[in-house]
Amino acid sequence: MMLTPKLRSSYLTTHSRYTKLRFCSSSSSSSSSWSGLQSWRESPLNEDRFWGPNGPQPLLQSPHSSPATPLPLEASASSLAEFGSLVLSTSCPLTKSKLSHLAFTRWRNQNLPIGLCHPPSPPARPPNPRLVSPKEIPDPKNSGLPLNAYLLHNLAHVELNAIDLAWDTVVRFSPFYDILGEEFFADFAHVADDESRHFAWCSQRLAEIGFSYGDMPAHNLLWRECEKTSDNVAARLAAIPLVQEARGLDAGPRLVKKMVGFGDQRTSSIVARIAEEEIAHVAVGVYWFTSVCQKMNRVPCSTFKDLLKEYNLELKGPFNYSAREEAGIPREWYDSSSIKKEPEENRKSSQQLSEVYDRLACIISMESEHSSLNRPSR
Repeated sequence: MMLTPKLRSSYLTTHSRYTKLRFCSSSSSSSSSWSGLQSWRESPLNEDRFWGPNGPQPLLQSPHSSPATPLPLEASASSLAEFGSLVLSTSCPLTKSKLSHLAFTRWRNQNLPIGLCHPPSPPARPPNPRLVSPKEIPDPKNSGLPLNAYLLHNLAHVELNAIDLAWDTVVRFSPFYDILGEEFFADFAHVADDESRHFAWCSQRLAEIGFSYGDMPAHNLLWRECEKTSDNVAARLAAIPLVQEARGLDAGPRLVKKMVGFGDQRTSSIVARIAEEEIAHVAVGVYWFTSVCQKMNRVPCSTFKDLLKEYNLELKGPFNYSAREEAGIPREWYDSSSIKKEPEENRKSSQQLSEVYDRLACIISMESEHSSLNRPSR
């Protein structure tokens, strides 16, 4: 399929209202990249898809491993985009997770091209969980699940959606390979692989405590955010890594603390590792959003805020400032209070409070691990 320069350009540009640049501050036109980004890109394939007694380990080393499920990737997939489309077309959550890892592995090991493909929309979904409006999601007390299973189910749902969100970005924007470059697709395929591993951990832990993904209703908000940004790569980067995944950075410490309070140290360790690895995904979003803005000759801060309004993307606090800063998101992009001339001592005080909170959660986690007063997890 041949695309005219005009069509190619329109996929990268935003609407005409963004032609007038609005500078937020001298620091808003650039962001400091996460220091671990290049190491993450160059890291070997991660086969630690089972959560063992001491943390992640390869599935084959586990005595609890189930027989390998046949994976239908032999068909006609000869490129990364075609593999991604197969993942998106797979409804079984565990198979989708395994296919995602196999797709990324095949692409890396066999030096396949990015290719060109069109994604299924929406992606295939299992009959359960039943998708309902956010208002219909039961609260923990009325869900029929203990708190650790309730929170794990919600996290598993986020991770399953994240697999599809990353592959949809790879497949949907594959026609614009010559503009975005191979590294763009490599990064988001890598993100999809990470998310598939996270879902495997959540699914495993749910099974260990007697539950499974699909035991309670879930919402479809994450995919709706993906759908409404299908026509614009800058909007997609704003909506998914910089809004949705950044929320994971905010919620991670709180979720860890809840699991510790519930007495489920094993689940808290899984959640903590997932939250730590999400920093790379947000950093990838920052890197490529800034890169696309540079191609459009636009200022990232003002463009991000315009896209929030245009696509009705909502920012919700409280924000984990230290994690967001580590991932490279400038505070003025998402925190309106920082645009005002905030006293330097107040800004430092806020950052210190955030860091104290993070350290406190870590201390609580370590103390709970050695405490005999904790209730044992199921």
